[in-house]
Amino acid sequence: MKLFSFLFTSTIGRKWLMGLTGLFLISFLLVHCGVNACIFFNDGGETFNMAAEFMGTNWIIRSMEFVLFAGLLLHIFQGLYLWKFNTEARKKRYSVSAGSANSTWYSRSMGILGTLLLLFLVVHLKDFWVTSRFTDVITSGEKTLFQEMKEVFANPLPVVVYVLGCVSLLYHLLHGFQSAFQTLGINHKSYTPIIQSTGKIFSVVVSLLFAAMPVAMHLGWIQ
Repeated sequence: MKLFSFLFTSTIGRKWLMGLTGLFLISFLLVHCGVNACIFFNDGGETFNMAAEFMGTNWIIRSMEFVLFAGLLLHIFQGLYLWKFNTEARKKRYSVSAGSANSTWYSRSMGILGTLLLLFLVVHLKDFWVTSRFTDVITSGEKTLFQEMKEVFANPLPVVVYVLGCVSLLYHLLHGFQSAFQTLGINHKSYTPIIQSTGKIFSVVVSLLFAAMPVAMHLGWIQ
């Protein structure tokens, strides 16, 4: 009970949960990006469909979806609370000092960036996850997930939404990656610069890959 109270009622505990769930979601992003990047084999979606089928039928991975959604919801709720808490604290600091002097605009805008990401996630889940999990469009063989991607991204509007979502993801990760390690006490002058550099590379590469997928499919570069 003490651990539960610490994690869910104290500010430090909430930050710990944010860090832990953040790192968990980062690991998911890496896997998800790797699977989706299979479209760049440009083999008519064969490699991508094989990877997607494995992810969708393996019982261990399917079971982890519950853990993923639980972690995502925790991350969202704790993030909103901490954003509200930090915003109120920042207003008080502004009355006596320049609160933005030592922080980036995106580190002060994590709540807004997170909200934009949430809206993008709802669209993404509607387009692909609901179709592949709660309808028989894919399982019946009516179309493959690769064909579903081509159909969705034939329309320029979803492409714009996805690219904007990836921009939000980029800035969210630029702050969140290193911040998660720092929150968990993994912070030392000998390896913190490595974590920061890794975080920047990860943020840029993953966000660019995710953004390149709908653009490449819309422009017909992927067949």
